[in-house]
Amino acid sequence: MGENSETTDEPRISMRRVDSLNLEAGKVSMPNHHGSNMSWKTTIGLAFQSIGIVYGDIGTSPLYVFSSTFPNGIDHKDDILGVLSLIIYTILLVPLVKYVLIVLWANDNGEGGTFALYSLICRYAKVSLIPNTQPEDRELSNYKLEISSELKRSQAIKKKLENSKYAKYTLFFITIMGTSMVIGDGVLTPCISVLSAVSGIKSLGANAVVGISVAILIVLFAVQQFGTDKVGFSFAPIILLWFAFISGIGLYNLIVYDVTVLRAFNPAYFIYYFHRNGKKAWISLGGVVLCITGTEAMFADLGHFSVRAIQLSFTCCTFPAILFAYFGQAAFLTKFPDKVSDTFYASIPHAIYWPTFVVAVLAAIIASQALITGTFSIISQSLSMGSFPRVKIVHTSAKNEGQVYIPEINYILMIFCVIITVAFKTTEKIGNAYGIAVVSVMLITTCMLTLIMLVIWKTSIFLIAIFFVVFILIEGVYFSSVLFKFIEGGYLPLCFAAFLMMIMTIWHYVHKQSYIYELNNKVSSEYMKKLASNPDIKRVPGIGLLYSELVQGMPPIFAHLVANIPSVHSVVVVVTIKPLPVSKVLLEERFLFRQLEPRGYRIFRCVVRNGYNDIVEDPVEFEKQLVENLKDFIRNQQMLDEDQAATDSQNTRATADEEIEFVQEAMDKSTVYLMGETQVVAGEKSSWFKKIVVNYVYDFLKKNFRQADSLMAIPKTRLVRVGMTYEI
Repeated sequence: MGENSETTDEPRISMRRVDSLNLEAGKVSMPNHHGSNMSWKTTIGLAFQSIGIVYGDIGTSPLYVFSSTFPNGIDHKDDILGVLSLIIYTILLVPLVKYVLIVLWANDNGEGGTFALYSLICRYAKVSLIPNTQPEDRELSNYKLEISSELKRSQAIKKKLENSKYAKYTLFFITIMGTSMVIGDGVLTPCISVLSAVSGIKSLGANAVVGISVAILIVLFAVQQFGTDKVGFSFAPIILLWFAFISGIGLYNLIVYDVTVLRAFNPAYFIYYFHRNGKKAWISLGGVVLCITGTEAMFADLGHFSVRAIQLSFTCCTFPAILFAYFGQAAFLTKFPDKVSDTFYASIPHAIYWPTFVVAVLAAIIASQALITGTFSIISQSLSMGSFPRVKIVHTSAKNEGQVYIPEINYILMIFCVIITVAFKTTEKIGNAYGIAVVSVMLITTCMLTLIMLVIWKTSIFLIAIFFVVFILIEGVYFSSVLFKFIEGGYLPLCFAAFLMMIMTIWHYVHKQSYIYELNNKVSSEYMKKLASNPDIKRVPGIGLLYSELVQGMPPIFAHLVANIPSVHSVVVVVTIKPLPVSKVLLEERFLFRQLEPRGYRIFRCVVRNGYNDIVEDPVEFEKQLVENLKDFIRNQQMLDEDQAATDSQNTRATADEEIEFVQEAMDKSTVYLMGETQVVAGEKSSWFKKIVVNYVYDFLKKNFRQADSLMAIPKTRLVRVGMTYEI
């Protein structure tokens, strides 16, 4: 059978053949415990922790929303009520209804974000651009999906997705666009949050505010290498203190100045606002939308917590705190409309001004920390899916696997943040850029979630239509408003996203073409048989681990190696690190083996299946896991032979024990890593554009980013590079 062959409906046996890898290790899928009920004590603990990690961004939005909405001052007192009404219903509908009640449930075994949505779709339909699908993957615990009962609808959409190259490319394009926009958030959030917080000392002058902000940003990025785990326990108390300050100040201002602003719960006020101001009101939406910045973090950071924990912390803490903050600011502005440019700090009672300032700066730093860490996680996911140049991933926490640090990206972000802060100087201009990044991600989430509802969830078409129409209209209107300010700073995230998307698209395209080249030029079984009978080929003691992208067959680099060095290790394992569209793969399901014919030659194929949030083990641990699973495979293979050929069981066990002993002895002697050093070039008949992309742009990226062996921390003393040119 080919690689896309399906398993049959015959009764299952404990060990069975699966022809995409011919013989597998016979692992049985383990039940998925991720969705098991969590105690309320644990949920409350996670909810508390989430306050410090997830809500720093949306929690610090009251620093700049009113000043960004009214950059030219307030013309009419009722405009304050109109904008407050918009803020109330925007927070109510988007973070609360859309994300807390709906989007959080579209998680991938507890993981959220754009890649989680894409992984769900890829698991249901074969829309991945790299043709490395295997039937065995569908037996993994975390791979299985509960498919929509609307079978005809689901199957029809699935068929269209699988048969349309346009649909596949569109899904990939949307995914990397969402990823790029979230990374754009990671650049803009530190700038606007820190600059807004430090603006509380405007008396020192605008240049001093910018200088202090830059100093804080440099320190913030410098300490990233230590990871958030060491200071994470202090995040939640600080953000809780911040929420206590802003809600308390809001309640105070509401009572002291104008409690009647609560009339803004009447949606008629924002209707009157649009009727009274027309185009000006529409343009002001670019400031209003900043009240929901950081909403996507609830979904993107879901893997650290749980759905119930996020729901609890938002509805019981974050939601009421930020609403009280906006109520109080609106009440203050009804008495002092001329102070709108400095609404937050002007509305603070004098007695607690400096304590609030200190907590505001700390909250802004935490808000920045969350988005920076989120950027690292997203790039790590992109890397595992073959959509980003190789970078070094450092796991900073033994307890929280999702906490990673990427040195190269960290300092690139720092440079961009410093440049943007110095160049823009004010939160108003940065806010114009920030809004586009925020709303773009929300629009992408709405579209991808609608597709998931159609093909995977048990959702009626009527409810799907309501969801799509309501949120596409809300976010579409906001998006049209922020685009209006394109030349006033809005161009920044679009240019940044376009640059990132270009890099990701080029890298993924060449990665895909390289895979197809290997697939079309893999070593034939006839070659392997001739090789086994060739007396001129020497067997070298030890295990040779030959790395390849292929999930089937022998890569062309193997024949190239033997042609130049006529020797083969006594045990050869062709290893493929295969990323799957799932968050994690259980260790007992990770290794998938096959033995190539002739068996006595001891050449094995091993596919190591990783989820996009799995940690790559160090070489010593990896070797140990691989060899132990290889031994299990040898035992299971002999049991299969016994079942199918009815051979003598005692002789079978003896044969298996001898093979296992031979493998162990080979490992004890030496383990050598054979790494293909491939140079990819465009074919002679390729267009000039393709030659530039492959021969120059991709080659530049490959040379200036990490090499594969450095990412896997392969010992240099045991590494053999094999050079070969792939012409695509």
